[in-house]
Amino acid sequence: MFRFRGSVFSFKLSKLTSKKITDNTTDPQSRTGLVTVFTGDGKGKTTAAIGTIVRAAGYGIKVGVIFFLKGKMFSQGEVSVLKNLPTVTVFNFGIEQWLKKGQFDLSATQQARQALAKASEIIKSGDYELVVLDEINGAVDFGLISVSDVLSVLANRPKALDLILTGRNADAGIIEIADVVTEMNSIKHAFERGITARLGIDY
Repeated sequence: MFRFRGSVFSFKLSKLTSKKITDNTTDPQSRTGLVTVFTGDGKGKTTAAIGTIVRAAGYGIKVGVIFFLKGKMFSQGEVSVLKNLPTVTVFNFGIEQWLKKGQFDLSATQQARQALAKASEIIKSGDYELVVLDEINGAVDFGLISVSDVLSVLANRPKALDLILTGRNADAGIIEIADVVTEMNSIKHAFERGITARLGIDY
């Protein structure tokens, strides 16, 4: 059985790894794209995704990035850098303040649905070789969009497209269809000692 966030899912690990992908070609048009998930309560999910974006851009790979929840709050830092990379296109969604789980906000729901619609559009367009959906797991966890709608979008991706999904509490359905899942666990955090987030390092 597969243990994730302290819970045992009903599917076996062998089911998660049943897809046998052997090609390692560097030709984006002929390789098989993978679905990667960065989740967990620890620091580094978006950071890991951005590191992959920078690597891809260094090889001239076309990347589409959609910020589901925090794009409009963080217009500087990584967002400003990504927008200046010639092969990277950034789409920002989300409201101007933090949203708490269980809090209903019509604007946040509308923004998340628009973000998913944009994700569906760019995934099906064939214009990108890598698409990053930042905080899409959080949007599902907060009830802003349904996991069934997300899975439908993912199912319609081109074979060669790589996808990265970030955010806490990734749904079991998303984990099941993913090829790579990394859980960032918070073992120790400076916030616990009253050290607040630092400009340029944490955001």
